[in-house]
This record gives sequence, structure tokens and C-alpha cells, in this order.
Amino acid sequence: MKKAALVFTLVLGILLAPLVADAQPAGKVPRIGLLGVSPESPTGRAVLDAFRQGLRDLGYVEGRSVVIEYRWAEEVDRLPALAAELVRLNVDVLVAGGGSAGSLAAKHATATIPIVFVYTGDPVGLGLVGSLARPGGNITGLSAQGIEFAGKLLELLKQAVPHARRVAVLGDPGHPAYPSVWRELGLAARTLRVALQAADVRKREELESAFSAMTRAPVPGGILVLSEPLTFRNSARIANLAAKSRLPAVFGFPEGAAAGGLMGYGPNVRDTYRRAATYVDKILKGARPADLPVEQPTKFDLVINLKTAKALGLKIPPSVMIRADQVIE
Repeated sequence: MKKAALVFTLVLGILLAPLVADAQPAGKVPRIGLLGVSPESPTGRAVLDAFRQGLRDLGYVEGRSVVIEYRWAEEVDRLPALAAELVRLNVDVLVAGGGSAGSLAAKHATATIPIVFVYTGDPVGLGLVGSLARPGGNITGLSAQGIEFAGKLLELLKQAVPHARRVAVLGDPGHPAYPSVWRELGLAARTLRVALQAADVRKREELESAFSAMTRAPVPGGILVLSEPLTFRNSARIANLAAKSRLPAVFGFPEGAAAGGLMGYGPNVRDTYRRAATYVDKILKGARPADLPVEQPTKFDLVINLKTAKALGLKIPPSVMIRADQVIE
């Protein structure tokens, strides 16, 4: 009887070993590497707080049951060097913020350390994962939206500002998804009979000159602000410049309206970062990124700033107002 019990125990141990082999050793405090652009803006602080809250909700206490190594690039071109630095620290999981640029920097830095990307558009098209259902490799995470989202933003702007015949597109040409976004915008613009003009910015210091160029003929009827790290962390500055130029601005993220833009539409960034903690937890408990499907946003928030609309002399149509998740008055 004892011999049979011993055999059963040994067999059970062999069967269960692969399931726990990759989990954290008992007593070891896991280290998370967090790669981002800047925590200093209101939106930057908000998403950082959301990620920390997500960890707390899962029972982690920063500094006791988990250590987070933060690396802030401030400028996108510093992301690769900081990703490599986190890899040299041999963190247990690398959380890649900074949009598509941060995700690509992390992927190029390591093929072994598990990576969780956050708020990245078109991860398949960018070559981050093999498919959304089965990412493969050492990387998975949460997408922002596909490139088709850009066309929906343009449609929303046109509905809110029907007289707009020309729309400026504010974005960073160095962003990995920039060419794909422009192709999608071109298709939507032809359908909506809108002319597009590029308002390219690579750093904060170029924002003023971009708006100065916009206000020279031909003046656009509105501005589409792409969802990128540069625009996200400078949303208040962009909204202020748009107001001074008396140009309606629609942002590709809800927080843009709270910053002073006319409207903001997109996935909830805070919720995305909070959900990233769930992926980290699963990986620390032994799950492989290759087996964790990429999570896509299911809810898009539309925020309308009526205070800005009034200042611009605009009346938002009821067909747009009825879709709003939040109205700022």
C-alpha cells in the first residue's frame, strides 16, 4: 500500500513539474521592468497609477512582494537604449509602454524575457506577434486599436464639423504605425470628400511651428490628433494651441477632450494599463506569453467638451451627442 502511494506521488510530481517549472521560485521577489516615455503629464501619472492599482488588486505590494524598475525615455528615440538596460537587469517581466515604439524597442532588446506591451496599435501588422489569438515568442499584451480606427476618427470630426473641407493631421512621422495610419486616412478622406494636410511633429518644440503653418492658407477646418506618445503627453499643450488658432481638434484618445480638445475618442488608456497587471500576474505564475492571446479593446469612450465647442462657436449635432460617454460642460 505504501509502495503504491509512493509511486502515485512520484508520477503526480512528474506530471505537475512542467506546470510550475516556469513560475517564480519560492521566496524570490519578482522584478518588473516598466518602460515608458514620461510620468510627468497628468495622463502619464494616471496610467502609471492605474498599473500600480492593477497590481494591488491582485495582491502585490510594491517594494515588498514585487519590485518595479522604472525607465522613462522622455523622448521616443531613447526607448531602445532603456529597453536594453532593463534586459541587462534581467527583470522577470518587461512591460512596454510608449505605444508601438516602446513595444518594438522591447521586442528588439530580448527574445527570452517575457514582454507585455500596452496600448499598441496593430501588433500583427507591426510584426510584434504572429497572431492575436496565438502571439508566439516571448511577447503578448493589450492592443489599442487597428489602423482602421483612424478612419473612424476622421468620420467623427466630419460629423461634428460638417463644413470642414480640409483637415490637418497632427502626428509624428517617426512613429512605426504612421505610414499605415495615413493609408487608412486616405481611404476615409476620399469617401468623406475631405482633403488632408500633414502637420508633422517629432518633438514638443515643433508644436508651435506646426500650428503656425496650419493657420496659413489654406486653413484647415479641423485637426485630427493621432494617438502617439508625443501627442498623448503633450495633449494639454496641443489643445491650448488649437484653441488659440480657433481650430476644432479631435484627439485619438478620450483624455484629449479633458485636456481641452473638442472631442476625444478611443479605448480607455487607464483601463488598458490596469489590465496589463493581469498579464504580468499570469506570467509571474508560470504562463507563457506565447499562449496568452492579445487583448483587444471592447469599449471605446467618446468624450465631448462643450466648453470648447462653445468657445469655437460650434453646435455638436444630436447624432454625435447621443454617442457621448462623457460630456464636459
